[in-house]
Amino acid sequence: MAAPVRDHLLARGKQADRANSFLHRAWGKGWLRPPVLEPDALWAVAAKPFGDGAKAAEQSGRAPHEVCDFRQRRERLVEAVRSEANLNPLGQAMAYGQLVRVISNRLKFGQYWAQKDFPRDVELMPAPILIIGHMRSGTTRVHHLFAADPAHSHTRYCDAWRPVPSALPGNLALRRLNGSLALTMLAALNPWFQSIHPAQSGGVEEELAWLAGALNHSIYESQWRIPSFSAWSEARDPSPIYSEFARILTADAVHRDVILKPRVMKAPQFSEDLATLLEQFPDAKIILTQRETEAVLKSAVSLAANQFAIQTDNADLGEIEALWRHKIALRESRVASALSNWDGAVTRLNFDELNADWEGAIERAYQELDLTLTDAARSIMRKTMAKSAKGSHTQHSQQLGRFADQS
Repeated sequence: MAAPVRDHLLARGKQADRANSFLHRAWGKGWLRPPVLEPDALWAVAAKPFGDGAKAAEQSGRAPHEVCDFRQRRERLVEAVRSEANLNPLGQAMAYGQLVRVISNRLKFGQYWAQKDFPRDVELMPAPILIIGHMRSGTTRVHHLFAADPAHSHTRYCDAWRPVPSALPGNLALRRLNGSLALTMLAALNPWFQSIHPAQSGGVEEELAWLAGALNHSIYESQWRIPSFSAWSEARDPSPIYSEFARILTADAVHRDVILKPRVMKAPQFSEDLATLLEQFPDAKIILTQRETEAVLKSAVSLAANQFAIQTDNADLGEIEALWRHKIALRESRVASALSNWDGAVTRLNFDELNADWEGAIERAYQELDLTLTDAARSIMRKTMAKSAKGSHTQHSQQLGRFADQS
C-alpha cells in the first residue's frame, strides 16, 4: 500500500493518531495501566526474569566504572524524558518499551558472557572500515556498497535490534521474523519510515542500536526533546559506550562466524565520538562522507521531525533545527580534532561525486584505503545500486521539496 502524502514536517499517520487516542482513553478509563517511567521501575520489569541473578548479569564482563556509567545514564535519561520530552500517550508507551528492552538486552548480554566465556578481545578481528559522516550525507549508500563486497561483513537489521546471540534451533529465522514484524509495526505507526530510513530484517543496518543499548544519547535525542541529557552525555567520556560496543561486535562476529572479515560499520554518532572510536579500533580504515551543510540540515530536520511528531503533540521545528545545527557543528569539530593527530588510512567521498559517478568514486576509495575491488564485488555493487534506484527512499527527496518553507 502506498504511503499517504507527507504534507508537513510534523505530519503524523492515522494509525499513530488512533493508537494515541486509544491509550489516552484506556488509561483515563482504567482499562490499562499507564507505563511507569521511573529508573527503578524500568529496572524491576527488565530484571524480573533474571531473579537473583540480575545483579551478576549487570556486572558480568564489565568494569565497575562501566556498570556505574550505565546506571547514571539510565537515571538521567529517564529524568529528562519525564521532565522535558512532553510525550503523548503513544510516546510514553514507546519510550517505556524501548528502555525496558535496552535494560533487558544489557542483562542478557551479561548472562551470555558469563555462560559462554567467549573471546572478548576485539583484536581478534581485522581492522574495521568505519563510515564517518552526518546522517543524510550519503553514509547509507556508501555503507551498502562496501557491505556488498563479499570480502567484508556487515551488521544485519535483525541483529542490530535484537543483538544477543542465541544457539537455539531456527534462531536466525525467528530473528528475521521478529525483525520483519517490528518493521511492519513501525510502518503502521509511521507510513513514511521506509522512505526516510529503508530497512529489511535481514538487510544491511547501521550499529546505532548497539550504541543506544549502552544509553548513548544519539538515537534518543532524534525522537525526544531531552536537552539536559544530550548536553550531559555530549560532555561525558564515551569510553564505556564503546567498550560495550566492541564486546557486542565481537559476540556478533563470533556467533555468525564472520570474525575474520573486516566489518563495515556506520552510525552518525561515530563522528561525535571519533577520537574514542579510534582508540577502540586503532587500525581502522576511515571513509569520510561529505555533503553541503544546508542539504544535510534540511534532511536531518525532516528525519527528526518525523520521529518527534509521533511521540509528542508539542514538537517545535525551531528547536529541532537548532539542535541539528548544533550537532553538525559539534561533529565536524570533533572529526577534525580526532583526525589531526591520526595517520591511518582515510578516504573522502562527496555526495555529489557519488551521484555523478558512484563506481569511479568507490574505485578511488578502495585504492586510497589499500583495498582490492574484485570483479565479483563490482557486480554485486551494480545490482545493489540498480535495486536502490527503485527503492522507497527516493520519496524522501519529494517530501523535502514540499517542506521548503516549514522550518
